[in-house]
This record gives sequence, structure tokens and C-alpha cells, in this order.
Amino acid sequence: MTRSITILGATGSVGASTLDLVRRNRAEWRIEALTAHSNVAELAKLAREFGAGVAVIADEARLGELKEALAGSGVEAAAGRAALCEAASRPADIVMAAIVGCAGLAPVMAAIEQGSTVALANKEALVSAGEVMTAAVEKHGATLLPVDSEHNAIFQCLQGGRLDEVRTITLTASGGPLRLVDDLDAVTPEQAIAHPNWDMGAKISVDSATMFNKGLELIEAHHLFPVGLDKIRIVVHPQSVIHSMVEYRDGSTLAQLGPSDMRVPIASCLAYPARMDTPMAPLDLPAIGELSFFHPDEDRFPATRLARQAAEAGGAAPATLNAANEVAVAAFLAGKIKFSRIALLVEAVLNAGNMSAAPRSLDEVLEIDAGARRAAEALMETA
Repeated sequence: MTRSITILGATGSVGASTLDLVRRNRAEWRIEALTAHSNVAELAKLAREFGAGVAVIADEARLGELKEALAGSGVEAAAGRAALCEAASRPADIVMAAIVGCAGLAPVMAAIEQGSTVALANKEALVSAGEVMTAAVEKHGATLLPVDSEHNAIFQCLQGGRLDEVRTITLTASGGPLRLVDDLDAVTPEQAIAHPNWDMGAKISVDSATMFNKGLELIEAHHLFPVGLDKIRIVVHPQSVIHSMVEYRDGSTLAQLGPSDMRVPIASCLAYPARMDTPMAPLDLPAIGELSFFHPDEDRFPATRLARQAAEAGGAAPATLNAANEVAVAAFLAGKIKFSRIALLVEAVLNAGNMSAAPRSLDEVLEIDAGARRAAEALMETA
């Protein structure tokens, strides 16, 4: 039976991995919609290859270019935020939500409000709008499947188990490319994005280097698996073989192992509740040799501490943390601030912010996000 899929963020790393799996199982899938931020050429190429119903470019100024690239293909072209949300709300068996950052929040909410099955690769959306999103999932009968390798691992380990039987959840972190680097002030963007295990986009790679990726994942896990923040732990596991673990009340610990390739958790979501083939070679544990684990160094990499504090504070703090981090990472990649100042800027914004009550709507989330971005820009010179 053919299934339909919409991919939000089709030209990014998660989108590319998703389309690779679709391509390998072409007869089983129909592409409803593909979206991209600004890469018109790649979006048009993919839309033509897969015969998408619609292709949407977020940058409205590039609509004419997209229409020209799709001329004669039969693929509808659209642009802008409203078009992204319309694409997300189209009937589809599954929506892959892979737009990076808070920019993906509105399309994710549009898919949820249609009662869709949403494979969530956009952790920032759940971090910024956790209560709003989870309430919408319940209200509209949507299904949320976690794509992040860590949360997908937890999801797999919990199948057949109950949250009230969980003693602890452990998120594993590779530690990124800078775990053993002494001078963090001298780190270049090229060093920060050179992840030793995973092939990811620049923003997520920098987040991995700062450990903000793991901090955001802690907040995401808090919403996806509400066992209490005190039961969610982080350990550094440089080999990235164990993707997360769940310990139960009887002392049993279940771990999900696999290669460092996003096609594994993506396949888990696409086939859920069944399984599907991937091109991954069998895991060769003797060749790996050993698995090691360390506590995070929160003195050198304070991101996980800041994220836990934001989660404990609640209210506007998680959305503020996420927005400030997005601004700080962009500034680092543009050469405006040093790597070591990313966390300092985020902490300064959190300390300066008005930590109001938790947002009750998407508009309130976006207001908090915008205010935190303005604060981050204003504090850029002093953080």
C-alpha cells in the first residue's frame, strides 16, 4: 500500500536522509509536499524527481525562481510562511518536521492541528512551545514520533513499558568535536562543525560542540516523556553507539544501540509500529572494542546546566534559552563572537529576561522568542 509523506525541510540533512529511504522504497511512498528555506535549485530538483504535489520555498522573494525551475513539471510552487503552514496541513500519512530552529514551529503546529502523525526532528519547537504543543497533540488527536536519535531510542526502550515504572532516563552525548580542546576561545566555526560521529547541519553541529544540543534535548525529553526532570540524566558517550537508556524500577536498563546515522531513527518513525530495511551494516561491537562514559563537564560547557535551570524555571525560560542560543550560534558562525561566548550570551539573556508565565498560544511563544532575540542582539557586545 502506498503511503503519503510531507517533508518540511527537505534540503537539510534530515530531509536528505528521509528522501534517501523513500528513494530506496519508491513504490511504497507518494510525496505530498516538500519545503526548503532558500535552496530553490535543490528543492526543484527533488520535487521533480519525486513528483511532489507542491514545493514551497520559505523565502517569498524566490517564488518566481521556483516557478521557473518547476515549469512544465506539474508540481505546484508556493512561497512564504502561510504556504509552509498550508503544506504542513495537507492530508498525509506522516509529516517529517525537519525545519531547524523556531522557524519550524508554526508549520509543526499546523500539522498537529490537522491530527497528523508528525515525525518531529525539530527539537527547538518542542523546547519553545512544550505545553502548547503537547496540549495541541492531545486536543487534535495527533501522533508525535521523536526523530532525534536520543529520543527515538528512549521511545523504543519504552515500548511495552510504563512511565510510572521508570527509575531514570539517560540521554547520551558524544561530547562533540571540542571535548578535549583546551583553548575554546580560539575555536573556529570549521572546528566546531566538524563532528566526529554525525553528519549534521552547521547549527546543530555547533550546538553539539557547545552541548546546547543536549540541553535542548533534555527539555524535549521532559515534554515527550514526563517522568520528572530529576529522573532525566545526561552522560557523555564519545562512541555514539548507545543512543539513550531507560532504567526501570526493578533495576533493568534497556539501551538502544545503532550506527551514527539518522536514517536509523528516521526509519523507525516511517515504519512505526513496524520496521523497515535500511542500508546500514550490522553493528560490529568487537570492531568498536570498548564503550566509555563520562559525566558532562559543566564548568567548560555550561549549556546543559543552563538548560536544566530553564526547564526547572519553566514559563518563558525555555523559549528564551532557545532563541538566545539561535542568535548566539548565528553570531559565532558569522565571526562576530568567540565560541566560548555562546553560553555566556545565553546566560546573560536568561538573567536579564522577564521570566513570565508559560505561553498559552503560538502567538505568545513567538512574542517571547522575538523578545529574547532582541535582548541577545542588544547584549552581544557585553556578554
